[in-house]
Amino acid sequence: MIINAEVQRGASESNANLLRRFTKKVRGGGFLEHIKAIRYKERSQSKTTRKKLALRRLEWKAKIEELEKLGKIQTRDKNKI
Repeated sequence: MIINAEVQRGASESNANLLRRFTKKVRGGGFLEHIKAIRYKERSQSKTTRKKLALRRLEWKAKIEELEKLGKIQTRDKNKI
């Protein structure tokens, strides 16, 4: 959503007054509130990406369990913090 806030300078209008009118138009239009609201919003992950990440987690857990069974890495005590 891109909206341009445009003001035309009058014949005998000062720069300060022109800037004040522009600022008033931007505030009144709600552009700034919208931009601030979506500033840090992140896109949600697609279904394909979620599936890929889930498969990667499953593979990683299986690999860790296999290494623990072989004794190549120490087992983690789940009761300890």
